[in-house]
Amino acid sequence: MIDLRSDTVTHPTPAMLEAMVSAPLGDDVFGDDPTVNALERDAAALLGKEAALFTPSGTMANTIAIAVATSPGDEMILMEDSHIFLYEGGGSARLWGVHAHPLAAPDGCLTPQAVESAIRADDPHHPRTKLVCLENTHNMQGGRVVSVASIEAVATVCRARGLHLHLDGARLFHASVALGVPLRALVASVDTVSCCFSKGLSCPIGSILAGRSETIALARRVRKVLGGGMRQAGVLAAAARVALESGIDRLADDHLRTKRLGEGIEKLAGVTLNPAPPESNIVFVNFADLDPAGHAALAARLEEAGIRTIAAGPRGIRLVVHRQIDDADIEQTIEAFTRLRG
Repeated sequence: MIDLRSDTVTHPTPAMLEAMVSAPLGDDVFGDDPTVNALERDAAALLGKEAALFTPSGTMANTIAIAVATSPGDEMILMEDSHIFLYEGGGSARLWGVHAHPLAAPDGCLTPQAVESAIRADDPHHPRTKLVCLENTHNMQGGRVVSVASIEAVATVCRARGLHLHLDGARLFHASVALGVPLRALVASVDTVSCCFSKGLSCPIGSILAGRSETIALARRVRKVLGGGMRQAGVLAAAARVALESGIDRLADDHLRTKRLGEGIEKLAGVTLNPAPPESNIVFVNFADLDPAGHAALAARLEEAGIRTIAAGPRGIRLVVHRQIDDADIEQTIEAFTRLRG
């Protein structure tokens, strides 16, 4: 089965498994797991931040970032198709009492004008605007890559208005490779940033949250409240250290294969790709004559042909390329689409 549902389906590499078995361990809640401590130092340095915190998931890293930047009744501005708004269980409201103010971002990033216009006046009728959240790459816009300039433009507004800026960088490594820009340059203007090791980098579990030292100290307390304080977590951190050392540059291969996938499917009648051409390792495929139910039926037929995908409602079908997808898999996928839709 060729599994294009997500880059979270990857299994650890042999090097990761070896590192997990041999990692020196301690108790991370007591702060003495040497492998976790090394990962947090390495990640903070790579991202150009003072400190970092290892978390079980990207959702936890994001919700911790929301918690440390807000108080109950505050408001955060974010994109209406962002992962935080759509796919994190309403945690900002359920856990922290934070009001979400979603905005459209057709190019994958909020504009400074949109952010400025959404900031609430100092009025007791309104929630207080305290946080802005961005996403890079932008998952539900087909892995669209957000530039340094776009992030900096929003950051300028945030600094002027005293707002915290958080970047959901679940696939930030892809953005860095696609743009040819170092990670620290991509996030220099944000206050906190989360990155996933389990998306694209083949780790079984784990994300990182980075920011100022005092922010991460508070984040560590929030992680404990959420049950995210793990003990011999170095078993997991060891895989992430391998990913940082040897897994980032190879993401360019995924980008090339995604472009080839897009080129092959784009030849079919009535099809639209988002984005066109693909910018990283994700692409949405939409056929003009199919509604959401029709795309779901097509996804079922693709699975019968050995191609696993995700039907994403009006967006069509989402395809995600990762380490376990090779050139032959790409050609087989193009052939299956051609046979079913050609």
